[in-house]
Amino acid sequence: MSLEKISAQISDSQQGKAKKMPPVELWDPPFCGDIDLEIKSDGSWFYNGTVFKRLSLVKLFASVLKKEDDKYFLVTPVEKVGIVVEDAPFVLTQWQWLDEQKTQMQVTTNLDDSFILNTEHPLEVSEDGGLYVTVRRNLQAKVHRNVYYQWVDLAREDNQGNGAELVFFSADCRFSLGQLEG
Repeated sequence: MSLEKISAQISDSQQGKAKKMPPVELWDPPFCGDIDLEIKSDGSWFYNGTVFKRLSLVKLFASVLKKEDDKYFLVTPVEKVGIVVEDAPFVLTQWQWLDEQKTQMQVTTNLDDSFILNTEHPLEVSEDGGLYVTVRRNLQAKVHRNVYYQWVDLAREDNQGNGAELVFFSADCRFSLGQLEG
């Protein structure tokens, strides 16, 4: 299976439709093998060792990205191919408050996916202390270091529960940046 063939299938299925995500969670095509496509931990996409230079192509493939258990696939209605993801398929690179009261935080990924940090798109701390936000389906974005440091500046110390932690709020949800060592 070539990327050109996958790209053509995706484009054909999206012709004449408003820009929305394909319903990959409803598709269960046969597995056709792995292809040499890798998403690096910095969010860059490589095919056969060469970096994708066209953001529009990366966005197209990202729209049909699916995670099953710990494996990642590109899927169309008729084919499914395996790819490698080093860490998370997206990187959260920007954020902003949407209101003067600072109650709703909008976050944006390296592929221009924007959404409100809330229960549907929660912030999670991994066992090794990495921060991740659910983008869509079960796909996550790793929080970029710059965003993390900006959040540390706005967070406040909270001593509820199991010790002190840095927290902030968005959309009436409490988000932790992790435990403070002390």
